[in-house]
Amino acid sequence: MKTWIPDPRNFAYLTWKQVEALPKDRTLLILPTAAIEQHGHHLPLATDTLINNALLGKALSLLPAELPVYALPPVCYGKSNEHIGFPGTLSVSATTFMAVLHDLGASIAASGFKKLVLYNTHGGNAPLVDVMARDLRAEFGLRTFALSGSGGAKFEGLSKQERAYGFHAGEVETAFLLSAAPELVHTGAYTVNYIADIENPELLLPENAPATFAWLTRDIAMSGVLGDPNPATETNGTRWLNEAAVQIAAALSAMAQYENQYRP
Repeated sequence: MKTWIPDPRNFAYLTWKQVEALPKDRTLLILPTAAIEQHGHHLPLATDTLINNALLGKALSLLPAELPVYALPPVCYGKSNEHIGFPGTLSVSATTFMAVLHDLGASIAASGFKKLVLYNTHGGNAPLVDVMARDLRAEFGLRTFALSGSGGAKFEGLSKQERAYGFHAGEVETAFLLSAAPELVHTGAYTVNYIADIENPELLLPENAPATFAWLTRDIAMSGVLGDPNPATETNGTRWLNEAAVQIAAALSAMAQYENQYRP
């Protein structure tokens, strides 16, 4: 698997003696969570994992060298049952995904570390990451943080429709990979599908609404795409990757320096 993580920030490249010497109360460990799942006809199965790694790698390169922040190897397999039925999708159950995060949290706590961020780039994992961040805090006393996607980057130039419903293999993900790994993008195989239309709002929406409906990708898009990759460009991908990296780096810096000021 490709990696953009700087070698000095790669936890798995350390020896156990180097790990033993880290300042446990200040070191921030990052556990990436992503997926191996279909991304239409034009993007690879590893899209979410590659994007996670590229964004995190760029963000880590922006941090001051003295800040003790390290990326753990990613949890590549996620809860991807919305994409079951498409060849190549490798999904784990919610129970399995949470059990893996629980056990890794136990190992991290046993090594004496105090701070952990769950950095997620797959939508299907998001509710489980929120649950596990709280559970790891409660069970192991870890100061646990959750960070998602592009860290709040605005991505100027996206249409309103794509911003609202470009869920999967649309313009942003395609642009990211056109910049980071263009050899993996099949530009002649784009398809377009949307789960909803902002011009025709309904009472029931797929996400982010008081009343929602559960959906599977095959209910909406036989190609597996939820969005429009056609406007994606390498230029925008590079600009958006850099913009997101700045946001993610700022969040990681705040997490690394965070102290609980709200004590009883």
